[in-house]
This record gives sequence, structure tokens and C-alpha cells, in this order.
Amino acid sequence: VSTQSTGVLNSFSSNSDTMTAIGTGYDLSASTYSPDGRLFQVEYASKAVENSGTAIGLKVKDGVVLAVEKWVHSKLLIPEANRRIATIDRHIGLATSGLLADGRALANRARDEAQNYRDTYMSPPPLKALVDRIGLYVQAYTLYSSVRPFGISAILASVDKDGPSLYVVQPSGVSYGYNGAAVGKGRQLANTELEKLNLPVLCVD
Repeated sequence: VSTQSTGVLNSFSSNSDTMTAIGTGYDLSASTYSPDGRLFQVEYASKAVENSGTAIGLKVKDGVVLAVEKWVHSKLLIPEANRRIATIDRHIGLATSGLLADGRALANRARDEAQNYRDTYMSPPPLKALVDRIGLYVQAYTLYSSVRPFGISAILASVDKDGPSLYVVQPSGVSYGYNGAAVGKGRQLANTELEKLNLPVLCVD
């Protein structure tokens, strides 16, 4: 028994270097780092976003614009079904790229956070405060082996007393503010076109 046990351990040890290069063995849990400091589950979640329809957000002089590319997989689909743009609060909208069900779950969480802020502070939630809460929620799903990261990137936009604002929350939980942003399969081409625009002087109309 002792010899067999040692053989199994040696076999696992000898394969560990091979597993490092391709991620196998280190991608079974979101809470496991590879020896070179990578979280493969988070990278796979980002890949799910890259293989999904494009979502675009623009922050212009007097407002914000959200748009999504909707793939029609069948002529039998109802056009209004499976929306990827959601209303979070009276002044906040959200567009997602990635797994549709994850997008719906995150939108529901964002609505709960917005309502919680209203109940606590008796005022509309600033987008930055909401983005911070959503980012923490998404990041929590990268910490435990019992859950998987969200397979979406979310663009949140709002117009309030301080003017328009736009943020992107990534599968890792990291968020950035943008004048214009694109996520999804056509991200690179869309960003190239957005960089040609002088967004701060453009108007919604």
C-alpha cells in the first residue's frame, strides 16, 4: 500500500510542471492561482465575453447611449425577448455582453443595490457608488471554489445632477470609467471607431 501510494504522489508531482503551461489542474477552481500568478477561471470568463455579441456605451455632452448587438439564432425568436439592456434605476441603465443569464442575475443584483441605497440615504444612488458595490459583488465570485466567476462584462451608464457617467465592470470585478467603451466580440473594431469621435462635444440628438 505504501509503494502504491508513493507512486500516485510521484505521478501527480511529475505532471504538475506540464499542467502549469496549459492551465489544466490550476483552472479547476476560481480560488487557485497558477505558479505564474494567473486565475484561469477569470480568464475563461473573459473569453465568454469575447465570444458574445458586442455592447457599446457612449458618454456624450448631454447624456449617454447604450447599444447592443443582438444575435438572432432562429427566425422563431420573438425580437423583444432576451434583452441585454436593462433599467436599474430611473437614471441608470445597464448593457451586458456574455452569458445572458448572468447578465439578468447581475441586473437584478444592481436593482437591489440601488434600492438599498435609496432606502438608506433617501436619495438616488450615484453611479460610482453603485459600480463599487457591483464590482465587489462580482469580485466575490472569484474568491471561492464553490462558485464560478460571472461570464459577462457590464456597461453601466447614468445621467444625474453631476452629468453623464459611464463605467465598465469586468468579470474580475475591476471597474473603469470611460467616455466610450465596447465589450464583446467586436470590441476592438468598435473601440477603434470610438477613438475617432470627439465624444465630449457630441450630443445625444
